[in-house]
Amino acid sequence: MAKTKKFLTCDGNQAAAHIAYMFSEVAAIYPITPSSTMAEYVDEWAATGRKNMFGEKVQVQEMQSEAGAAAAMHGALQAGALTTTFTASQGLLLMVPNMYKVAGELLPGVYHVSARALASHALSIFGDHQDVMAVRQTGCAMFATGSVQEVMDLAAIAHLASLTSRVPFVHFFDGFRTSHEIQKIEEIDGDAVKALVDQEALKDFRDRALNPEHPVVRGTAQNGDIYFQAREASNPFYDAIPGIVDDYLVKLNAITGRNYGLFDYYGAPDADRVVVAMGSATEAIREGIDYLTEKGEKVGLISVHLYRPFSAKHFLSVMPKTAKRVCVLDRTKEPGAGGEPLYLDVKDVLYGTENQPLVVGGRYGLSSKDFTPAQVLAVYQNLGLPSPRNGFTVGIVDDVTFTSLPLGEEIPMGGAGTYEAKFYGLGADGTVGANKNSIKIIGDNTDKYSQAYFAYDSKKSGGFTCSHLRFGNTPIRSTYLVTTPDFVACHVQAYLRLYDVTKGLKKNGTLLLNTIWTPEEVQKNLPVNVKKYLAANNITLYIINATKIAQEIGLGHRTNTILQSAFFKITNVIPYELAVEKMKYAIVKSYGKKGEKVINMNYAAVDRGGEYEEVQVPAEWANLADEDALITSNVPDFIKNIVVPVNAQAGDDIPVSAFKGREDGTWEQGTTKFEKRGVAANVPVWDKDNCIQCNQCAYVCPHAAIRPFLLDAVEASKAPFAADTLKANGKQFADMSFRIQVDVLDCMGCDNCAEVCPGNKNGKALKMVPIETQYENQDNWDFCVENVKTKQHLVDVKANVKNSQFATPLFEFSGACAGCGETPYVKLVTQLFGDRQMVSNATGCSSIYSASAPSTPYTTNDEGRGPAWANSLFEDNAEFGLGMVFAYDNMRERLVRLMNEAIAEKCCSEELTGLFTEWLEFRNDADKSKELSAKITPLVKEAKCDKCVQIAELTQYLVKQSQWIIGGDGWAYDIGFGGLDHVIASGKNVNILVLDTEIYSNTGGQASKSTPVGAVAKFAASGKKVRKKDLGMIAATYGYVYVAQVAMGANQAQTLKALREAEAYDGPSIVIAYSPCISHGIGAGMGKANEEQEKAVKCGYWHLYRYNPDLEAEGKNPMQLDSKEPNWDEFQNFLKGEVRYTSLIKQFPAEADELFKAAEENAKWRYSWYKRTAEQVY
Repeated sequence: MAKTKKFLTCDGNQAAAHIAYMFSEVAAIYPITPSSTMAEYVDEWAATGRKNMFGEKVQVQEMQSEAGAAAAMHGALQAGALTTTFTASQGLLLMVPNMYKVAGELLPGVYHVSARALASHALSIFGDHQDVMAVRQTGCAMFATGSVQEVMDLAAIAHLASLTSRVPFVHFFDGFRTSHEIQKIEEIDGDAVKALVDQEALKDFRDRALNPEHPVVRGTAQNGDIYFQAREASNPFYDAIPGIVDDYLVKLNAITGRNYGLFDYYGAPDADRVVVAMGSATEAIREGIDYLTEKGEKVGLISVHLYRPFSAKHFLSVMPKTAKRVCVLDRTKEPGAGGEPLYLDVKDVLYGTENQPLVVGGRYGLSSKDFTPAQVLAVYQNLGLPSPRNGFTVGIVDDVTFTSLPLGEEIPMGGAGTYEAKFYGLGADGTVGANKNSIKIIGDNTDKYSQAYFAYDSKKSGGFTCSHLRFGNTPIRSTYLVTTPDFVACHVQAYLRLYDVTKGLKKNGTLLLNTIWTPEEVQKNLPVNVKKYLAANNITLYIINATKIAQEIGLGHRTNTILQSAFFKITNVIPYELAVEKMKYAIVKSYGKKGEKVINMNYAAVDRGGEYEEVQVPAEWANLADEDALITSNVPDFIKNIVVPVNAQAGDDIPVSAFKGREDGTWEQGTTKFEKRGVAANVPVWDKDNCIQCNQCAYVCPHAAIRPFLLDAVEASKAPFAADTLKANGKQFADMSFRIQVDVLDCMGCDNCAEVCPGNKNGKALKMVPIETQYENQDNWDFCVENVKTKQHLVDVKANVKNSQFATPLFEFSGACAGCGETPYVKLVTQLFGDRQMVSNATGCSSIYSASAPSTPYTTNDEGRGPAWANSLFEDNAEFGLGMVFAYDNMRERLVRLMNEAIAEKCCSEELTGLFTEWLEFRNDADKSKELSAKITPLVKEAKCDKCVQIAELTQYLVKQSQWIIGGDGWAYDIGFGGLDHVIASGKNVNILVLDTEIYSNTGGQASKSTPVGAVAKFAASGKKVRKKDLGMIAATYGYVYVAQVAMGANQAQTLKALREAEAYDGPSIVIAYSPCISHGIGAGMGKANEEQEKAVKCGYWHLYRYNPDLEAEGKNPMQLDSKEPNWDEFQNFLKGEVRYTSLIKQFPAEADELFKAAEENAKWRYSWYKRTAEQVY
């Protein structure tokens, strides 16, 4: 009796992990987007006892880098364990040296790769084939899959064929488009697949393993006399691969009922035009072929599975004899080459064949650029031209080198009856998670096929998200975004003016708006373009105040479950009662770790999803006059032509010419001030009568959206808020007015400012109120920033917390999460040193919120000076920053030489000679060097002597620079530790800021060596088993490194003092800053981030200290412990206030008890060590 088909709703990463777990004994892992979730699944399954084909749990080991993972994989394979790893992009490149070794030693490992763009002029986390094409020379076989179903069906090929052939395989699929696309697919019969394992090959693999019982030597050094011959000896193994893969495909086809080959042909058997491609694009091309075939055109597709070795025999066997024109599509770019890799392979294979067709090639889809039906048609239309264009691009407008194909109108090509929906949400509001649940509810509980894909901007939580859902009665092949939805939900009211949310909404479609407006206010306040579209297309409009409902229930800003429930009730895509039942089941599954209270709140959210109402759409709206465009005459062209369109989700339309002069990736500073998104639900309002002018609110603000302003008499007389100010405290501010001003539209509503406000006896000076009550206050902000000059020169901004906030932040309005624990430190550094700051920033959260196009929060002061910022890679940040110091030192030494020569030769004026002498003496004094630079620069620019002409070319080096190397704990403790260690060992004057969240925040919360014992993180699903690495004390062992541990919320003054001392120290310094993160799951919310830091220090979880070698030179103890004796009784309570710990109690209660005790003992041991060190007598 035939087995019943089993369906699964999952994404490509889960499908790959499902197969990899089955065939693996060891998994050596390291996080990188978009591949991390494969390793996360494997780790979670191992933690819960899932068995592989050997009836055992997979041994999972997180390494310090991808290079480490590749080396561990190599070692495990040599020792006889079937081993897998998961990676992408720069991570795959770090594996290259070991890939050569694994291939050269004929070891059957498998690399599962969610293929991704490489960092070149800019970093991109999105998908294309640049990374996998960069390893095609390693000797690994390469196998491509193009859909979630193909990943499920064919990932096993890599494992089976690798074992039989003895050649390692790279199994790759498109990052994001396949890795993160959720599809309802048929699950492969695991038992049947396991039965295909070549047991003899497995035994031979075990027998070849290194073992003292039958010792051999591998990895010898060979000279030219034999190396060449030995290299060629492996040829037969590669010759056998196509036959081995083909044999396994035949067997798998019998299991799945689907037919796959090394190359698959789809289309007319007598096609005259054929496209060759691999990856997810093949699905969209199939749709295009169906469309063109119906019109009588003879077109086809060859989709590539086995890319290396490239079998000419198998390729030619599927190529129609009638083909006259062939187009090869590559999802990569190789500058300077005669063509991209797949194109060159196909051209080579077809060269000299009978009736050799014309072959052209083109590039598409870099960085997950959507590959749409219009692009498919353009490719076939190009092939039909008398002289088809070669080396073309499609999907962009290249108005510089004119490579791009013209596009026609987008034509929907999905299956008949497919229902499409779009959901516009705010990062971390739960929209994406709710839609993942929705698509699984539909897929798992009906006969419908389903698909979900999620588009994001580069901001962290609080950024733009758009969920694209499809479901229908036939398999869905539309591997591109939804452009003609039947249903649109806009979960953020502010988006109505930021984005074109109704674009493409079908006639008679539905719009659901989450809004605080009443129906009457909706009719009054909807933007005119929205009103016109609704009326002209007969759209049904529903509204719901999910924001209010969520607050009433206790869910804060998380409106997702309410709106998910409303979607099911409005659309009735499945019976609403069934949807409610399954939503509540999903709630238990998703939030069970967070406790009964959270579950019940979400149950209430489901039940209240029906509280929407329809708003009538008057027919006359269709004839409304367009609103006047906003006047943008004072906005720079760069902002108008690039930043604004990208922020409006219209970046795909920007032509290549817009980047002329920016080919190297250079971006303008300070673009974030033009965004003004207004996405906060609540913002602070200032009550002057309760204000003590402490400036703590500005100090802790993660986004620099609340600041103190000092107005002189003239400024105050022009201010629209003149009566709403205080007399400024401090004699240096005589006759000045003081005001705390909120930037309403840039505030993220985190509540940190109101929480830290001490207020006076009458209460706090700040309270949170709905944003719609404060829009007029934005005019006051605009007045302050445009008309009130900085008064920072009147105080020593490094002296205390209050003074520091009179310095204009040169880091503002970043894309960091609301309440981010990292950005207040980054902002403070710019206030203290920003006008002379150089920054090398490790890839991670801090690089993404610091420089994700088009948003650049680093900005300049009134003089045009500001931090100069750059990112290289993840692993090399410390060395990258040190290289900047090398260049700076070299240029300054040249200045020293030139000035000494000028003085000796007496070729300059007495004034200049005196200034040169003074500069040589005080060049390492920051303030003095600034003062002297202002005097020297204009004089040398006018002088004519040779020395002055040369000095004039180097005036940018007159001011003492402040070199900062910034990154997270994943960089500093793990992948970049070797480089960091070398840099501090160099003795060079660099300042290192480690933003310690105790996890890999940017890739989703994986464990690092900073993660403490007992914490649950991805890659530590059953709790971290070993103690946190003490990076600070490791650095202190050098004896000449300044080290500090800080926590702003616990001791604001200590943080300021540590940063000030670190920068002043003439040598390497490292400041480790405790940074609460949204991934911690702080029970009280990120609005309590500062209080959480205070609790962490008071209970002994985190310790404050400063280790200053300068004190030792004075005969004092360099170690200063700034933490008081902890209240250890509160330690366990602190752990139980964060989900990263409480979730362990729910899943593994026995282990939790043991690990939490260990965590406390470790903290006591560490504090005791610090205390003993600080009490030593010198």
